[in-house]
Amino acid sequence: MTIRVALVDDQSLFRAGIAMVVASQDDLEVVGEAGDGDEAVALVEDVGPDVVLMDVRMPRVDGVEATRRILARFGADAPKVLVLTTFDLDELAADAIEAGASGFILKDTRPELLLAAIRTVAEGTQVVAAGATRAVFERFRRRATNATGADYERLTPREREILLRAAQGLSNAEIAAAEFLSEATVKTHVSRILTKLALRDRVQLVVYAYEHGLL
Repeated sequence: MTIRVALVDDQSLFRAGIAMVVASQDDLEVVGEAGDGDEAVALVEDVGPDVVLMDVRMPRVDGVEATRRILARFGADAPKVLVLTTFDLDELAADAIEAGASGFILKDTRPELLLAAIRTVAEGTQVVAAGATRAVFERFRRRATNATGADYERLTPREREILLRAAQGLSNAEIAAAEFLSEATVKTHVSRILTKLALRDRVQLVVYAYEHGLL
């Protein structure tokens, strides 16, 4: 299946370079571009991408607000948003994750890592720039004031264990090995956890775990 990719960045040369890299892959296709966050919702509506590569810093509407608008407009049908940033500890990148982005990577990331990141978020897994993961999510732990509520109580003991392992960044294969389960079973558990907690993807699951003091 071809992954449809849209680009939102105010630098046309950067968009052109990313488009060339993405178009070099048989399973990826660039379906549209925009030069600012204020065009993002219309772009998604027009071309229906699976993944939006979103610059976090743009002159009129930044990537955080654009991500927020996309999620508000399209809800469960929204594409995955992968934020591009210059700094690995960019405060706006953390804001974008809170707004619903599936992660962020650096603009100077090697092409093969960018391509892998696109495929990863398309599959529903989080991507955070190397070296920034703990610092980004610690931000949510520092302000954690929420006790787990009725939604968490509805999780089975197995689901709670898998939630913690997923929040620690383990892949389905790694969770399956640790829990002596098949990958298909783990995938089903993760899907049920997301549904019970009303979370969009695994990135939001990680944020949930930090905000509620589970990690």
